[in-house]
Amino acid sequence: MSYKSLSHFIEVLESQGELMRIKEFVSPFLEITEITDRVVKSGGKALLFENTGTSFPLLINAYGSEKRMCLSLGVKDLGDFEKDIFRLLQEFTKPRDRFVDKLKVLPVLQELSSWMPKNIKGKGDCQEIVMEDPDITKLPVLTCWPADGGPFVTLPVVHTRDPHTGNRNTGMYRMQVFGPKLTGMHWHLHKGSARHYQLYKEAGLQMPVTVTLGGDPAYTYSATAPLPENIDEYMLAGFLRRKKVEMVKCLTNDLEVPSDVDFVIEGYVDPAEDLILEGPFGDHTGFYSLADMYPRFHITSITHRKDAIYPATIVGIPPMEDGWIGKATERLFLGPIKMSSVPELLDMDMPVEGVFHNITLVKINKTYPGQGMKVMSSMWGAGQMMFNKIMMVLPDSTDIHNYCETARVISQNTDPLRDIQFVKGPVDVLDHSSQFFALGSKIGIDASDKLAGEIGPEEKPPVNPEINEAFILEQFPGIIRMNAELTRDGISMVIVSLDKNRKGQVREMGTRLLQQKFISNVKFLLFLDKEMDVFNYRDVAWITANNIDPVRDCFFVRDADQPFLCLLIDGTRKTAALDGFQRDWPNIIIMDDATILKVDENWRKYGFDTPLPSPSHLYKSLVINDGATVRPGS
Repeated sequence: MSYKSLSHFIEVLESQGELMRIKEFVSPFLEITEITDRVVKSGGKALLFENTGTSFPLLINAYGSEKRMCLSLGVKDLGDFEKDIFRLLQEFTKPRDRFVDKLKVLPVLQELSSWMPKNIKGKGDCQEIVMEDPDITKLPVLTCWPADGGPFVTLPVVHTRDPHTGNRNTGMYRMQVFGPKLTGMHWHLHKGSARHYQLYKEAGLQMPVTVTLGGDPAYTYSATAPLPENIDEYMLAGFLRRKKVEMVKCLTNDLEVPSDVDFVIEGYVDPAEDLILEGPFGDHTGFYSLADMYPRFHITSITHRKDAIYPATIVGIPPMEDGWIGKATERLFLGPIKMSSVPELLDMDMPVEGVFHNITLVKINKTYPGQGMKVMSSMWGAGQMMFNKIMMVLPDSTDIHNYCETARVISQNTDPLRDIQFVKGPVDVLDHSSQFFALGSKIGIDASDKLAGEIGPEEKPPVNPEINEAFILEQFPGIIRMNAELTRDGISMVIVSLDKNRKGQVREMGTRLLQQKFISNVKFLLFLDKEMDVFNYRDVAWITANNIDPVRDCFFVRDADQPFLCLLIDGTRKTAALDGFQRDWPNIIIMDDATILKVDENWRKYGFDTPLPSPSHLYKSLVINDGATVRPGS
């Protein structure tokens, strides 16, 4: 299904009971974020803020459920995309020896051509209104979290072009607003637009850049999709909406944009110009991404539709709206990964607690020894899967979307020493736990069924764990809480929260617990900071995946009497004093008390009947100090 405009999509959301209009004035400074955070985490509706103090309404949480994600892309089920792409790939890879067989591909080629973007003459609806003096501060740009460096555009589709080939790239990169005609351009090291920037810099040329907001939701989604290099995102958008995207030329540069978007912000980046300090920003990891130097984007023109609506999103501690965008990507790209590099792949799941890149569960059809390890290597080499930090390979009988079942299978099928591998490589630039920027390590767990050649001659059967929790808490005053209940459910893991106050404490304490038989027959022992609730498994997964660099923070404890080695995992916060960690460590994102109180007091004025507490209350104990950075000594 194609949408004529963002307003058209809003009409559909409202007809499906998926939209709430808020007529009361709500400030884009923190207040919209606090309301939205409550609604998102309670599974609530999309929100249309009609009075933002500007001339434009603001739409948020438009993609914050499976139903709305499906509506945005015009499907009944996100798995429909996988079937369609798989069908197309199969058509192109079939052997076609006879002429008549070759003719059969023509309808497929015709189908592909119907999705190719098309340039049209004249102006589009997106250029109905031209700001005489372009001023991005006239839009309701959100300041999302208390320690943010300023207001940020959070759902921009950024258009650039390779100066040599002319190939277009669109991506989604946040933009901090510094003034009426100046923003930052936060394109990451590994992204297409960053590569274009380097090419313009080498050529000594000014770089044209255009940003669009709104229009068909397929445009927004396609800008986030991990497409191969030189594949036009608007071809994907055409496939998703089953209709080619009509493009019009910008007014002040030579780029083209969809004719029916809500806003067009044109300008340029000068690679010869000094970078600007951008950030901090409360990011999708649930932690602040800290201030760093990025290019300046100079605005030369802003145009918009007469009925323009400003789209936005907020990110932070999961679950958030962007988690559903990630689920669409998970379904959409399952087929291409299977066809191109991992034919044994049956299914995959990227839990929202893994914030896209930290955790991936993979189910395979295994037919030969070592295949689980091969799958890990293949997937870590598949595009943006290179950012994955924790990969677990499961047998075909596992429901990998049932995390308790998955954990039990991992416990049953894994010998930590034999079935775990560590590799070094690129990590996401937002990863705060690696020793070096954008470079760290990964852990792979092969929990597939073991075949002949993978099982040792003296393979020992599983042994029930032995844990005396009360005695441990008495003997180890540094341990705040211990969770051994998972072992009673067939999951071979113990979770400990620790008052960490000296060097080497985690390794020393873990080794003592195991070698002195305080804990026996457990495969995984996880240490977290004293503030953590060790019984909140979603937060345990989120914090652990964010806080570990696997090669540094995972280590085996040898004990001859135990049938297997135990993997100790240090999921604690890292500091220079105790861990020799030299990078700044970011704070967890929560809202300030004044904004929480304001929203509490105005809750019914907004139009809500049922009170919703602030999610930030749940995480106050995890925040070490004010600001985006954890201060030394904290």
